[in-house]
Amino acid sequence: MNPFLPVDVFLAAVIAGLLGSLTGLGGGVVLTPVLVLFLRVPIQDALGTSLISTIATSSGAASAYVRDELSNLRVGISLEIGTTLGAVTGSLLLYTIQSHGLLYLISIIFGVVLIFSTFPNFLKMRSELPRNVKPDYFTEKLKIKGRYHDDALKQDVEYVGRRYPFGVLGMFFAGMMSGLLGIGSGAFKVLAMDMVMSLPFKITTATSNFMIGVTAATSSGLYWFLGYIDPLLVAATIPGVLLGSLIGTRYLNRLLSRRLRLLFTFVLILLGAQLILKGIGVLP
Repeated sequence: MNPFLPVDVFLAAVIAGLLGSLTGLGGGVVLTPVLVLFLRVPIQDALGTSLISTIATSSGAASAYVRDELSNLRVGISLEIGTTLGAVTGSLLLYTIQSHGLLYLISIIFGVVLIFSTFPNFLKMRSELPRNVKPDYFTEKLKIKGRYHDDALKQDVEYVGRRYPFGVLGMFFAGMMSGLLGIGSGAFKVLAMDMVMSLPFKITTATSNFMIGVTAATSSGLYWFLGYIDPLLVAATIPGVLLGSLIGTRYLNRLLSRRLRLLFTFVLILLGAQLILKGIGVLP
């Protein structure tokens, strides 16, 4: 008998979808610890459900962000090459690393990396838009640029991205973490587009929501094969995640980037702490 109540899972999923769509992280960041710590769901089932919920978050949020011209499809599709390759690599490494008992060490290392990666965010906290971004060779060749209307600033914003090869490398890293740790890896995607490619934070968030579904779908195949996806749990989760993500899309462009960045940083620290505690055995 399943230890959870569908209503509790649904409410947790709504919150997860809301935060996931506003930060570009995917719903699994919130959903996994809630399912494990409060609803007593086995960790492997929680991870599998979180991956599926990330697909749902992506599906719900991405359509709205594409309609509002916040998701940059050219950037998202081109970067998916690195993400998908990373997800396949991470999934293949999962069994080997687990067999050597080293998965705990990976959790600790990447938890520390996530927490330290928030420091540049504090430096940018008051910045609404990237400044002094100079186009490079890949900016022109791949047309990494765009324009959107910022409802919070009440103005049209033109932007360009740069350092595309390093962005692809960051996406490979993000995909590998998705396969290894059972997360949508939206945190690494947002960081790569924000810190490395110098794209506006709202564009990185919206584009990450567009991308995380593909990464999670690639990784979730292994979890389905291993029997780590509970159909009843997924059935209770997806409606809530979709509802939460659709609510989040209504408010992303109305909020100032610094407030979104603050929320992103807060959730990032929680995720890093969660990975560290999981690695040292405090969390199951």
